[in-house]
Amino acid sequence: MMRAVMLGAAVLLVSGCDVDSRIFQRMEVQPKDKWYQESDFYADGRAMRQPPEGTIPRERIAGNPAVTEGAEDGQLVQAIPVELSEAMLLRGKRKFDIVCAQCHGQNGDGNSIVAENMGMRLPPDLLALADRPAGHFYQAIAFGYGVMPSFAGELKVEDRWAVVAYIRALQKTQNMPLADAPAAEQQRLLSEPQEGRP
Repeated sequence: MMRAVMLGAAVLLVSGCDVDSRIFQRMEVQPKDKWYQESDFYADGRAMRQPPEGTIPRERIAGNPAVTEGAEDGQLVQAIPVELSEAMLLRGKRKFDIVCAQCHGQNGDGNSIVAENMGMRLPPDLLALADRPAGHFYQAIAFGYGVMPSFAGELKVEDRWAVVAYIRALQKTQNMPLADAPAAEQQRLLSEPQEGRP
């Protein structure tokens, strides 16, 4: 008896998901105005409203366009236009690991599980793009590039530059000759066991 009651309640709840009634009304069918529609509510008959005076869209940040857009006078910025620091690189690594590494790989070389299963164009090897200006990477993050969508909603301006700084660090260090590393780092690397080396 109890099983039959529970089964009946479950069927009623599941069927209620698609029922158009006052109790089970879905959000998709609620009354709303869409862009460019007419509206009886406003005197001018337009559904779209002008933003209140002084409103600033999220992506329209006042200031230096080199910082906020990755370009100046129509040209991509060559160098990162914000002050670099160790804290910024660490933040860039953290954001890269969260947002970018799924497709571009932990090392930025395009090797990842997601990339292996992509049927379309594969993510590029970021290490091979070291000749691109810093603004290229910033704009790819902010506006998207090819099949890559924009990550402006996930990464603030400061975070975008932190990720660009981390990409630059990956590009410089992944294929760097041992002789170019600081002496203490050379000693540490030489003392670590290497694959294929006793």
